[in-house]
Amino acid sequence: MRVNSGASAASAGRPRGWGPRGTRRGWGPGAQQNNADPAARITPLTEQSRTLDYQSRTRNRTRNYPGGSQRIPLVFEHLTHGTRLVCRLSAMFESFTVHRMSSPTDPTPARVLVADDQPDVLEALRWLLTGEGYVPQFVSSTDAVMERLRAEPFDLLLMDLNYTRDTTSGREGLELISRVRSHDSSLPIVVMTGWGSIDTAVEAMRRGARSFVQKPWEDVTLLEILQREIADARAARRRDHRQQRELEDARLIQRGLLPTAAPRVDGIDFAVTWQPANGVGGDCFDTLAFGRSLGLSIADISGKGLPAALLMSNLQAAVRAFAHESAEPSSVCASVNRLLCRNMASGRFATFCYARVEPDASRIVYSNAGHNPPLVVRAGDGTATLSVGGMVLGIFPENVYAQGEIAIGAGDRVVFYTDGITEARNADGDEYGEERLAAAAIAARALPVEAMKEALFADVTEFSQGKFEDDATLIVVGV
Repeated sequence: MRVNSGASAASAGRPRGWGPRGTRRGWGPGAQQNNADPAARITPLTEQSRTLDYQSRTRNRTRNYPGGSQRIPLVFEHLTHGTRLVCRLSAMFESFTVHRMSSPTDPTPARVLVADDQPDVLEALRWLLTGEGYVPQFVSSTDAVMERLRAEPFDLLLMDLNYTRDTTSGREGLELISRVRSHDSSLPIVVMTGWGSIDTAVEAMRRGARSFVQKPWEDVTLLEILQREIADARAARRRDHRQQRELEDARLIQRGLLPTAAPRVDGIDFAVTWQPANGVGGDCFDTLAFGRSLGLSIADISGKGLPAALLMSNLQAAVRAFAHESAEPSSVCASVNRLLCRNMASGRFATFCYARVEPDASRIVYSNAGHNPPLVVRAGDGTATLSVGGMVLGIFPENVYAQGEIAIGAGDRVVFYTDGITEARNADGDEYGEERLAAAAIAARALPVEAMKEALFADVTEFSQGKFEDDATLIVVGV
């Protein structure tokens, strides 16, 4: 903090930014000056320091603040050019109260973490922020910033860029911004420095700072920046919280639309895993019982998230409307395609496969509309795929779909899946792929259906380290 040789003795007892009778000024060269003798306000270190006491101006004036109602003195000492200035600040809080900026809509006091290695700056900011209703905490090193952020939440970080007296590059502060962003990407950061430059400000912003303030600062400007950044961050958190709650509601609704358990059909076992990438997704499946046969559909809407989930609901409703007992799988594909073409947004499509498992006839009748071919794993030896059908749904309403049929026997397994399974990637960027899925299915074919499903999904999860970039659905059917 600098001593302005032109400041009057009457204003020496107030922090920078506060003039006669509590009027605001800036912290710095913008403060008004007069021709008072500087010697009246400073005394050499070799002499006894003199206290500039404003008790005569503030006699009988008290101020309520947390901790009681009393006169609030502050002795401010600052060394500059071999002199000591000692000021007693008695009317500080009254001035702050008169000129306090409008309160934000959130009544909760904002918690501000302040980081600076200069004690006089920290003390000035303590008075400024406390008087404006903030709840500040103060640290003087970069490591202390990270320790405090890990220990408790804050609404904003106000930080200096330089923490080593003999450096002015801002390197420590710039590195701290990156560390804070890695810890909390949403915390607003306001940086300030007396050695600022355009390049430093640009680099600070690039690393994640929201605003830049150069010392000496104007109190009003600094407070406006803090209030704006805190209000914006709180509003963003409220939006995120609301969106997260809505997303969770959508996930529960979508999960409720999917079958929680397959209908019981003699001679058929069924197990499924459904994992959306973003809470809700475009993968869907359904099961329908037709006496002693089971109708099963699996689909994947292009894209992820809420748009795909909405289209998924439309497709599922269409399947339930058209997939009755006498409907051929090829007819179901054609009917669902015509309906989706009327409702599908431009650039969207769906892959789809509908199959009817008939244990008494020892066969599966199916039609595949561009979906990943389901894998048939024989109990004895060999595999087959369900690939007959046509192109994806939702593009051309007059598409015609072919129908396939494949024999099945006791102990055979049929694995239905979406591309979230086969396109899962490992750390090297390699896809899991259909070959790995087939090998894992062959290795687990002797297991019960539920155990086989768990083994396959565990193999994919281990390969991708649990990171699925797309919605993932895995179904195992056994006869």
